Amino acid sequence: MLAHESVRRLRAHAQALVGGVRESSAEAVVRRVFAIQAQDATAADLGIRVRGRDITTPDIRMAYEKERSIVRGWYLRGTLHTVPSDDARWVLRLLAPRTLATTSRRYQQLGLTDELRQRADHLLRHVLTTHGPLTRPELTEHLATLDVPPEGQAPFHLIRHAALTGILCFGPQRRGEATYVLLDDWLPSADDARCAGDAALAELARRYLAAHAPAALEDFAAWSGLPVTWARRAWKMLGESGVITEYGALTLLAGQTEKLADTSEAPDVRMLPAYDNYLVGYRTRELSVPAPHEARVWPGGGVIRPTVVADGMAIATWRRGSGRRSIQVDAFEPVPPRIEPGIAMEKASIARFLQPA
Repeated sequence: MLAHESVRRLRAHAQALVGGVRESSAEAVVRRVFAIQAQDATAADLGIRVRGRDITTPDIRMAYEKERSIVRGWYLRGTLHTVPSDDARWVLRLLAPRTLATTSRRYQQLGLTDELRQRADHLLRHVLTTHGPLTRPELTEHLATLDVPPEGQAPFHLIRHAALTGILCFGPQRRGEATYVLLDDWLPSADDARCAGDAALAELARRYLAAHAPAALEDFAAWSGLPVTWARRAWKMLGESGVITEYGALTLLAGQTEKLADTSEAPDVRMLPAYDNYLVGYRTRELSVPAPHEARVWPGGGVIRPTVVADGMAIATWRRGSGRRSIQVDAFEPVPPRIEPGIAMEKASIARFLQPA
């Protein structure tokens, strides 16, 4: 049985958040953690920053738009995530059908019939072929030709439907606003035909464990949005192939405990953005957030506040102040002197990162 501190440090190490571990590029960060929560684009960028070494906003834009090594779209749980581009298609094939099925009632409520969704898919493919990249308001104008009211959630759900069916994805920013492009035009074709069905499920579970272990199969189900029965099947396949080791209810990839870094005198302090993977990648947060302060991180209404962690344990929340370079830290308890330099360094790093180019 692994001690709680060992579990926490292993998880933080897998997420490049402890032991001085930092990746050298945006692509390397995303490939390491597999999926960065990205419903808030700035938070996603900050999630890459905190795991990287001197990565700037232009570096991240380069990875998205020039290298096209990472891509933003609706993947895990039907929520926006940034994933490695060469994984986008097989992950979409595995997860999108369940997301579409669970959204069917919402389609009904909005009057988005099967026929209308098919017509919208065809229209969006045509206008992006002809005029792309296009912003959401621009796509909404085109959808109005199908008598889709521009107000309300119907345009969003039709655009998301086209993404889930593999027609479009996020493309370059235009004056700070996101645009959409055809997936097949934007990303190079990938020979990922072997990663389908049960093979894809096992690969997703393996990638989850590489980025989150020690973890339970129920954690994988919560992270991916897949049923627990699917998670059990994935665990069984990984077990039969000999790539996992189990410690009670927790599972690691074989040899993963060898990566545990020694505790150093100076804690590794990181300032995580809102909705960070490290906090949402498990069913519970008991090992990463002290129970008495959990409501300060999760105040309700689906909000997950930006958090300061030291060696993987949350010690504070943080927010941007009124000034351009102002970062306010709200500590749960008085901050020990040995942690203060790490907080100061992270505050300065975030201020530089958020400065306009």
